[in-house]
Amino acid sequence: MQLSRTTTRRPPRAVLAVGALVVAGALLSPSSASAEPGTAAEAMEQVRQAAQQLTVVDAQIDEAEVIVARHQEAARAAATEAADARRKLDAYEPQLRAIAQSGYIAENQSRVAAFLSSDSATELVQQMATLDAIADHTNAIIAEVALVRDAAELAEAEAASAAATAEAALVQLKAQQAEVQARIGQYESDFARLTTEEQAAVTTAIAGPTLAAPTVAELPVVPGSASATAIETALAQVGDPYVWGASGPDGFDCSGLTSYAYAAAGVSLPRASRSQATVGRQVSRAELQPGDLVFFYDPISHVGLYIGNGQMVHARTFGQPVAVTTVDQAGYRFGRRLG
Repeated sequence: MQLSRTTTRRPPRAVLAVGALVVAGALLSPSSASAEPGTAAEAMEQVRQAAQQLTVVDAQIDEAEVIVARHQEAARAAATEAADARRKLDAYEPQLRAIAQSGYIAENQSRVAAFLSSDSATELVQQMATLDAIADHTNAIIAEVALVRDAAELAEAEAASAAATAEAALVQLKAQQAEVQARIGQYESDFARLTTEEQAAVTTAIAGPTLAAPTVAELPVVPGSASATAIETALAQVGDPYVWGASGPDGFDCSGLTSYAYAAAGVSLPRASRSQATVGRQVSRAELQPGDLVFFYDPISHVGLYIGNGQMVHARTFGQPVAVTTVDQAGYRFGRRLG
C-alpha cells in the first residue's frame, strides 16, 4: 500500500451549504400585511399577486428539497466511506498483534543473540541484514497503520459533519414547508371569497385561458416518439387538481406534471422547474416544437409542456386544474428541447 504521509483535508461532501436554503427561503418570510381591499378589483389583484408569489415559493421549495436530498446523499456516502476506512484500519489488527508478540521491542536482544549464535562473520552479516529487513517491514506497517488511522478519523469527522448538515437542512426545509402551507391556506381562503366570475378572472390572469384539450392524433407529433408519449401522458391529466409539491398521479404542480409526463416516455427530469430549465438546449418561441418544455418568469418559477399550435399543457396554480392554454402569456422566457 503506497500512502502519502501528508493528509489533505478535503472540503465537506455536503457541498451545498445550508445557507442556500436560507437564500431560497427569503421569499418565505411573512410579508407585511396588505391593506384590506376596498373594492372587488383590489381583492382580485391581491389574490392574483398572492398566486404569483406562491408560484415562486413553490419553485424555491422544489429546489430546497433537491438540496436536502443532496445533503442526505452526501451524508450517506460519507458514512459509507468512514465505515470502509474503519474496516481497513481493523484489518491491520492481526499484524500489529503479531508484531507485539514477536518481541519487536526487543530488537537489541535479537541482535545480541544473532552475534552469539553466528559461526562466521558472513553468517552474522546475513542474520543482521535479515533483522534489518524485518525491522524495516515492521516500521512500514506501523507507518501505514498511522496513515489509515488518520484517514479513518478524518472520514468519520466528515461523516458526522455531513450528517449534521443534512439534518439542519431538513429541519429548515420542514419549517419552510409548514410556512408555505399556512400561506396556501390563506390564499385559498381569500380565493374562496371571490365570486365565480372573479375567480375565473384571477385564474385566467395567472394561468391563461383554458382551452379545449386536443387529442395526440390532432397534434403534429411523431407517433411513438418520446415527445408524443409525454404529451399524451400530460393531456391525460387535464382536469387533475393543482397540488403543491405533487408529482401525480392524481395531483400535480408544474414541474411535477412535466417530470411525470416525460417519465412515462423513459426520460428522467430534475424535480424543480429551475433545474429543468438547464436540460437540453434552449430554443426560441419561433422554434418551439411539440414536446419542448416552456419556461416562465425571472427567475424561472413555472414550466409547461408545449404541444404545438401555440398551446401548452400545464399545472399552474391553486384553484386551477391541469389545463391546456396558450403559450403566449406574460412571463414567457424560452423553450428547452430535450432531444
